[in-house]
Amino acid sequence: MRVDLSDDPTTFRGSDWSGVVASDPFGSFFHTPDYLKLYWEEFGSGRLLVATATDDDADPVAACVFTVEDGLLTFLGGFDVTDYMGPVAVPGRAEAFAKELFGSVLAEVEWERADLRGMKAESPWPGLLADAAGAQGLRVERYDDGVCPILQLPATHEEYLAALPAKLRHEIRRKDRRLQADLGPYEIELATERTLPELYDRFIDLHRDSPGPKGKFMHAGMEIFFRRLGEAFLPRGEFTLAFIRVGDAWPAGIIGFRFDDTFSLYNSAFDREYGQWSPGMVLISDMIRRSIDEGLATFDLLKGDLEYKKRFGAEPAAISRLDVTR
Repeated sequence: MRVDLSDDPTTFRGSDWSGVVASDPFGSFFHTPDYLKLYWEEFGSGRLLVATATDDDADPVAACVFTVEDGLLTFLGGFDVTDYMGPVAVPGRAEAFAKELFGSVLAEVEWERADLRGMKAESPWPGLLADAAGAQGLRVERYDDGVCPILQLPATHEEYLAALPAKLRHEIRRKDRRLQADLGPYEIELATERTLPELYDRFIDLHRDSPGPKGKFMHAGMEIFFRRLGEAFLPRGEFTLAFIRVGDAWPAGIIGFRFDDTFSLYNSAFDREYGQWSPGMVLISDMIRRSIDEGLATFDLLKGDLEYKKRFGAEPAAISRLDVTR
C-alpha cells in the first residue's frame, strides 16, 4: 500500500474516493470528497492534508482528510456541521491504512498534537488509529465524543410503530391527530430545484427566529454553506429539504441526506407560534415513514442526545475521540 499526501484542493476531484466511502460499512455522506470539498471551500483554514492510499492500480482503496493549524492535526470537518469524520477504506484494508497513515503523517507533516473526533465507536477506526499511533511511540487517549441516536428500520411502518413502547406509539399518533383536528389536513412538501430557494428562505428565517444558540447558528457564512449543500446534492437525490404545510403556512422544516441505505436527519427548524401542535415531531415521523416505504435500513438522527430523538425510539450510538501527542 502506498499513501500519498497532498495539500492541493484539486485532489478532491483528482483522487475521487466516493467508491471507497460506499464500500466502507461505516462510511457516510460526510466522508465523501464532494461534501468535504464544499466544507473546505466555505470553512477551511490552516493547511489541507488529503491522504489517499492505493495498491497496485490507481484507484484509491482508502482515504482520510486532515487540516493542520497552529500545531494541531484534526480531521477536516467542523464538529457543529460534520457529524462523522475520519478515514474510510475498502474491506480488508483498514488496518494497513491506519498503520501507513500515521507513519506518513509523522514523517511528512509538522504537528504537535492530534484531536481526532467524530468516529463511530463501533467502527474499527478508533482502535486501529490508537494502535497505529501507539506503535509509533505516541501518547494516545480515547474519549467518548457524544452519541448519534439511530433507528434501525423494519420492513413496514406498522412494524416500526408496533415495536415502540406503547407510550411513544400513542404519543406519535396523538400529535398527528391533534394537529389535523385543530389546524386541518397537512401536506409534506419536498423541495425541488425550482422551489429550493423559497423553501430555504423560510427555513433560514425559522432558524434565526429561534431563541438561544440556535438563533445565532445560521450566520451569513453558514447560510451560504447550507444553500450550497442543497444546490450541489439535491439534483443527485442525496439532499432533502422538507416542510410540513398546513394551509398556507410552513410551520416546520427539516434538512436531511440520503446515502446508501441511510437517511440522516441533519437539521430542523420550526415556528414557535405553532409549538403546541408539535409540527416538527409530526414532520419527522412522516420522514421516518417515507424512509421505510423507500426501503431504507437506517434513520440516523445524528449528533446530539436530545430528548425529542428518544421519542421516536432511537438508540444512542457512541462516537469516539482520540487525543494523540507526539
